[in-house]
Amino acid sequence: MRTVRVTHPFHPWLGREFVFVAVRRTWGEDRVFFFDVDGVQRSLPSGWTDAATPDVFVVAAGGRSLFRVEDLLVLA
Repeated sequence: MRTVRVTHPFHPWLGREFVFVAVRRTWGEDRVFFFDVDGVQRSLPSGWTDAATPDVFVVAAGGRSLFRVEDLLVLA
């Protein structure tokens, strides 16, 4: 049985593992579908879980930068 762990630092389920169902593209993004502790199927953006490929910028920044340049430009 495959599991998925929530890795988003501000999500209340941070660190919890759930039974993995699938990764699907919905609502314009890749989302991870899983069963919660009550057996209800839920989904989160794949980037909020360990099912996602690590963001190259985040790995390279090594915690030294809080924001990606491309995200700041979108906000400008």
